[in-house]
Amino acid sequence: MPDRLVLLGSKGGPALRPGGPWPSSSLLEIGGRCIIVDCGLGVTRGVVDAGISLKALDLIFITHLHSDHVLELGPLLHTAWTAGLAAPVAVFGPPGTGHYWRRFCQAMEFDIEIRIVDEGRPDIRELVSISEFGEGEVVEQRGLKVMALRVDHPPVTDCFALRFDHGGKSVVFSADTAFFPPLAEFTAGADILVHEAMLEEGIERLVAKTGNGARLREHLLASHSFAEEAGRIARDGGAKRLVLNHLIPADDPGIGEADWIAAVRKTWAGDLTIARDGLVVELA
Repeated sequence: MPDRLVLLGSKGGPALRPGGPWPSSSLLEIGGRCIIVDCGLGVTRGVVDAGISLKALDLIFITHLHSDHVLELGPLLHTAWTAGLAAPVAVFGPPGTGHYWRRFCQAMEFDIEIRIVDEGRPDIRELVSISEFGEGEVVEQRGLKVMALRVDHPPVTDCFALRFDHGGKSVVFSADTAFFPPLAEFTAGADILVHEAMLEEGIERLVAKTGNGARLREHLLASHSFAEEAGRIARDGGAKRLVLNHLIPADDPGIGEADWIAAVRKTWAGDLTIARDGLVVELA
């Protein structure tokens, strides 16, 4: 299987609308590893639709604990378990990830216990390991090195960009962040930078549609990046390809791919991909 990035869910925020895309999740296949980055709603379906057996789950990384990045972590693991998962899965996330997992298992205790007895399954609580990380090296094993950089996503303190390096190839995920210049150095020379993006002209319509207008607008402007700012990070970091992801808004019929391209071309002249659910980016 060639190394590839699959954008499973491409929208920013937890809301679902008819016919719209799913929240944040990505699949990275690199060096024979099957890696999930973030587990927003829809991740399980997305993994299956990408042709991956749930029994092949290997490594899962959570950038931060907003629901559009972690809501389906438990259901993904549980569904994989009921599909026959028998090999250990390592989950890496910010402080609080272990608390989430323990509480999920408590909520599902009846089902877990009865399947162990009735179906002879291994105990899922012993199959899944949770490692909480901060800034710096997250893990290095079998040629894969993963680094974390704390980014600027108030009021969430523990939100981390992630860099995956293997065999001379590298992919960086910005996580959710306001424009954050240190991310350019973290990105240095990456084959792919997956960076979140907003479009200014879509914000007002989104705020009107969602409600809680002034507070939502304040959060978006303080905690997220405009497309042209993502372009600046890619340019300054010397990335080979920029993938705009976690799009805000992602389901506005008045905004199309051409609008995203026009915005990011103000600052980025290189290879460019605008995310959509299920899109595959080959890691050359």
